[in-house]
Amino acid sequence: MMLKLLSAVALMALAEPAFAEKIFVTNEKDNTVTVLDGETLKIVETVKVGQRPRDLKVSRDGKSVYIVASDSNRFDVLDIATMKISGTLPSGQDPERFDISPDGKTLYVANEDDNKVSFVDIATKKIVAEVPVGIEPEGMAVSPDGKIAVDTTETTSMAHFIDTEAKKVVANVLVDSRPRVAAWTPDGSQLWTSSEVGGTVAVIDAKTHAILKKISFEIPGLTSGKAQPVDIKFTQDGKTAFVALGPANRVAVIDPKSYEVQKYILVGQRDWNMGFSPDQKRLYVANGVSNDITIIDVADQKAVKSVPVGRSPWGVVAAP
Repeated sequence: MMLKLLSAVALMALAEPAFAEKIFVTNEKDNTVTVLDGETLKIVETVKVGQRPRDLKVSRDGKSVYIVASDSNRFDVLDIATMKISGTLPSGQDPERFDISPDGKTLYVANEDDNKVSFVDIATKKIVAEVPVGIEPEGMAVSPDGKIAVDTTETTSMAHFIDTEAKKVVANVLVDSRPRVAAWTPDGSQLWTSSEVGGTVAVIDAKTHAILKKISFEIPGLTSGKAQPVDIKFTQDGKTAFVALGPANRVAVIDPKSYEVQKYILVGQRDWNMGFSPDQKRLYVANGVSNDITIIDVADQKAVKSVPVGRSPWGVVAAP
């Protein structure tokens, strides 16, 4: 009887979802990173970083989190094992968004103040190249094969395709007003860019650089100007795209094949950026005005919980 009971308990434990990850949230106004336990969703650390932390990403080896400290003009490197800042990296002037090369050796950084994209060598801690782009660089995304980095510029309203080996712009694509984020589809065939003021997401063919579609958003009960797309995240299978809509307080769920909006998920106030759990079962949404993150169940496409963090949360990532 005891053996059967233990077996039943073991099976129940296996059936329960396990969220062993840590969740990291940058708080612009507090100059901190809030760290939450993925299982309990309770705050376990508050790490002081440089001024105005914004974008953040987990290193390719999963050991560190790179954090942009925009007003300090640097990256802070957070060691996940110790929860301590282990060092810094250069960034260029007023870094905002960045991406990491697939081999984990280079950071590509959009520098808003000097209209350049910086290539940062992580090993040597040096800026090894700077590529001039349009005015007010913001978005940054590297293709899955690492050959192309795309930067979006807010004032120029363009997506700039940069050859990472030649270190030069090879194409410029005009999109709608104030593009914020660039995101590659998992297969690398398309680049999506969100235009905050224009209210659209442009779908760009990666080879021809032609705009295949502009996705717009109509939310019942809200004026059209409320839907201001910012962050874009794709599931690894490429079957679903999520788009944060800022002051609309919604995340749009889109079918990447039909480009149709399937539903809107109500979240916190001014949802800005998002990050998946490592298993992609949950999507974490940073809400800059309500000072919390919303947890979305990816399979059910429903918001299941909101958790308070610091002031003006900007970005969120998770690591095992």
